[in-house]
Amino acid sequence: MSVMPRSSRRVSISTSQTCCSDRPAWARDAVFYQIFPDRFARSERVAKPDNLLSWHSAPTEQGYHGGDLLGIVEHLDHLVDLGVNAIYLTPIFQSASNHRYHTHDYYKVDPLLGGNEALRELVEAAHARSLRIILDGVFNHASRGLFQFNDILENGPHSPWINWFHVDGWPLSAYDGHKPANYRGWVGNRALPKFNTDNPQVREFLIRVGEYWIREYEIDGWRLDVPDQITTPGFWEEFRSRIRAINPEAYLVGEIWHAVPEWVRGDRFDATMNYVFAAATIAFAAGDRVSPSVVAGRSYDPYPGIDAREFGERIAKLLATYDWETTQVQFNLLDSHDAPRVLSVARGDKATLRLATLMQMAFPGTPSVYYGDEIALPGTRRYDRPYRDQDARRPFPWHDESKWDREMLDYFRRAIALRHSHPALRSGEFNQIYAQGRQFAFVRRNEQETLLIVLNASDDPAEVSVPVGTHLPNGVRLRPLFGDVTVGAVGDGMITIRLPARSGGVMGLVGK
Repeated sequence: MSVMPRSSRRVSISTSQTCCSDRPAWARDAVFYQIFPDRFARSERVAKPDNLLSWHSAPTEQGYHGGDLLGIVEHLDHLVDLGVNAIYLTPIFQSASNHRYHTHDYYKVDPLLGGNEALRELVEAAHARSLRIILDGVFNHASRGLFQFNDILENGPHSPWINWFHVDGWPLSAYDGHKPANYRGWVGNRALPKFNTDNPQVREFLIRVGEYWIREYEIDGWRLDVPDQITTPGFWEEFRSRIRAINPEAYLVGEIWHAVPEWVRGDRFDATMNYVFAAATIAFAAGDRVSPSVVAGRSYDPYPGIDAREFGERIAKLLATYDWETTQVQFNLLDSHDAPRVLSVARGDKATLRLATLMQMAFPGTPSVYYGDEIALPGTRRYDRPYRDQDARRPFPWHDESKWDREMLDYFRRAIALRHSHPALRSGEFNQIYAQGRQFAFVRRNEQETLLIVLNASDDPAEVSVPVGTHLPNGVRLRPLFGDVTVGAVGDGMITIRLPARSGGVMGLVGK
């Protein structure tokens, strides 16, 4: 293993004490931006081979568009202007796939992305702008090109690395689909041989990879791919303790699509990717616009659409599943490289994306924006067929701003700014107070402020009388902070609010 020397100039960003029973405080205050590097931005400073897809062409399963890490550096101002303060990168290590979940070398950043020095430049440039960065750790499986597995292909039963994987017979059939693979791969995929993490050597190898990038490149955490597929007792507990020994504020997120409170009790992960939140929020915001074809066969359930009552029940159940410390740092996404874009799920309906984003920014946890959603980057244009991975992975159209939805961009900026400017949206208590028909309302409150959030998912304007109970005293008036809302005074524990169709509003009573 060649080890790159640490940078002589240590870049620091403001930190705070850990909170939330050892969850990093900064994660509670973060708004993430997820980037699929091959499709975000391409820099002229990174040398590339010739056979790349045109940046303006539609993605294919195996083709490369040539995005890289220096391209991200060159567009960090866009992220700062948007208001996000953290970045999650899908895998960046050397791999023979555009998504890079087929790792060839865990100590090398893919040369198409600019190599190790490009990551160092990105981390330093991001930290200088107070942007955190977490990487994607794929430790359940590797690729046929990983040195240790390739040695098995070359030397068969004589290879010293046999016990690093689950080999069932000879000769290995790594490429011929007409023959059994006779080794274990992730979900049976022979391109992704599964590590034998019961082997102490494998366990040590993988955990050292996690330590290396935290220590030598000062990344701020890991998103861990399919961690529930690693069933070796104590693996993730040791991973956490050793990562935290290097950086006590490292944020650890597990890619688990369903509710798993046992994984986030402080000994493994800080958070999971909260697809439970995403499914409920999209189903409510989109209603009968949800395309069953687009979401068919996915691992979350935004179909069928739901009304406010069911939405409230699902949100209440979600909040009851986790302790409050975990809820405050749950990774609350709406879409990703693994799921259809919200616009695709909702058959192109932009109001769904706006409503869901407002809910995301006002809900407890750590929001994550998928690259391009802020300009309404489309996914599939065929709402009658199942989602394909490449549908959600289109290149960002930097060179053709006519394709940007400027109103959507402004909406995202304002919604993110709202979250940053009101601590109650990040750490205040959450109280659901109204859920009828297509209208949903809740209160976020801390010692400094009380905020009322109302969503109208109906196709018609709404006038709703919301019971505020003890949250707001009689006679007070709220001032609109976000959205085109009209609000009266509180009387007899009720307040009347008027909202346009398919919109949301935030109102505030500042001070006690």
